[in-house]
Amino acid sequence: MKRILLSVPHMSGEEEAWVHEAFASNWLSTTGPNLDAFERAIEQRTGVPAVALSSGTAAIHLGLRALGVGPGDRVFCSTLTFVASCNPIRYLGAEPVFLDSERSSWNLDPNVLEDALRRCANRGRLPRALVVVHLYGQCADMDPILSLCRQYGVRVLEDAAEALGATYKGRPAGALGDAGVFSFNGNKIITTTGGGMLVSPHAELIDRARFWSQQARDAGKAYQHSETGYNYRMSNVLAGIGLGQLAVLDIRIQQRRAIAFRYRDAFANSPGITFMPQAPYGLHTNWLSCFLIDQRELGFSRDALIHKLDEANIEARPVWKPMHLQPLYAGCEVYGGAVAEDLFRSGICLPSSSSLSSEEQLYVIDTFRTAVGTAVATTTIAAD
Repeated sequence: MKRILLSVPHMSGEEEAWVHEAFASNWLSTTGPNLDAFERAIEQRTGVPAVALSSGTAAIHLGLRALGVGPGDRVFCSTLTFVASCNPIRYLGAEPVFLDSERSSWNLDPNVLEDALRRCANRGRLPRALVVVHLYGQCADMDPILSLCRQYGVRVLEDAAEALGATYKGRPAGALGDAGVFSFNGNKIITTTGGGMLVSPHAELIDRARFWSQQARDAGKAYQHSETGYNYRMSNVLAGIGLGQLAVLDIRIQQRRAIAFRYRDAFANSPGITFMPQAPYGLHTNWLSCFLIDQRELGFSRDALIHKLDEANIEARPVWKPMHLQPLYAGCEVYGGAVAEDLFRSGICLPSSSSLSSEEQLYVIDTFRTAVGTAVATTTIAAD
């Protein structure tokens, strides 16, 4: 069998027409009708203004800058995340402070946030902002998080790079705080091959970010610049891919969730394998299908399992390594950390592409069972 990868692009068939239109009309740069239409479509989906950018990382960078983050500031950030969540903090000359997860969602723990805010307030060193990550397609518990941040005057940026289409109490991920970020990288639930989106209920914030994303050129015929800008705008060609992908987002979510629940059901009676919790307050897109491995019960370590799957031409990965354990961020302040560390030691991500066939998934399941010495039972998986 060909190698089964963790998460690959899944085209709808509509993308080519939009891209052809961009070529036919010669709108190939960072302006054009596809770009405008893609932003409007995201605005309709989230209910807030949006600007399309070259990456999710660029969106975090501009979002934090627009929220006033600058040299010498401190910015709280979920520790269980990908490094792109916190690198832009350093771009701005600020310093990240990492916060632990809760076991019930794997996301930022509001109790840890409350303790950190209280202690920082007592020292007179409150953060300028919080980057709260919606991990693997599931929202953090935003009501207490937003309430605490309002109480202490801390701005909130949602890193929803992995969570487009997720909801929290009926509200879309990314549109709950002061700013939100989505990623359209090739491994995400939909893709523009590379790209991101910054959204915010504050239209003036989006206007500033759009200005900065195009090298911050002042109005007028001359190339005059009064502020530092960046080459961060998405191209009209890639926005066309995004339009074709966005049309099938809800289908892709259904497919990802079905894959996750097939794994869950297949391993339901296997000791030592625990499915990522599904918080009751919203829709989890299950961008990646994640499990915890208890080596004592299973008799097989997480890393040994990844190795066995790799030998069978199956890609599996650990969950994110917490940022406070990264050499890059050694010495940064952290509140808690034990939960995120445990999730990292035990967590595994299995192939989750929305295009994963029933046969491919059955092969992953049977290889998993064989690797841990579990008798392989006949498994019936509903057709895609």
